[in-house]
Amino acid sequence: MSTPEERLAELGLPVPAVVPPVAAYVPAARSGAHVFTAGQLPMRDGELIATGKVGGEVSAEVATECARQCALNALAAVKAEIGELSSVVRVVKATVFVASTPDFTGQPGVANGASELLGDVFGDAGKHARSAVGVPVLPLDAPVEVELVVEVG
Repeated sequence: MSTPEERLAELGLPVPAVVPPVAAYVPAARSGAHVFTAGQLPMRDGELIATGKVGGEVSAEVATECARQCALNALAAVKAEIGELSSVVRVVKATVFVASTPDFTGQPGVANGASELLGDVFGDAGKHARSAVGVPVLPLDAPVEVELVVEVG
């Protein structure tokens, strides 16, 4: 069976460099058998993929892509903390924050961008509990932010 990094490469998604924190925190912290990531924004090559509110200036499709990138950035933070993604036993929890207009109710669909990537990378070990939360604003006017909790061996 291939490694998570190999599955990401097959998807055309190399593990990116860890996104530097925008404030006073670390990208990921390990406590015992779990790694908790900080909220990861949809940064790609040093820039946000999109800005604004989902249901307004950001479409649900673009927001789903943002959620996928956020999850990829979270995996980069996990990898930096533990060395190799093959040490991940399972993804325990994903929390997806979606900056959205008051009438937008498609947060779960947006969050699928992150959840489906985790399933593609880890198979059954990528099945996780999840919260998809609509919020009025996120840092840097990002439309999506994702944080993960993973169990490591």
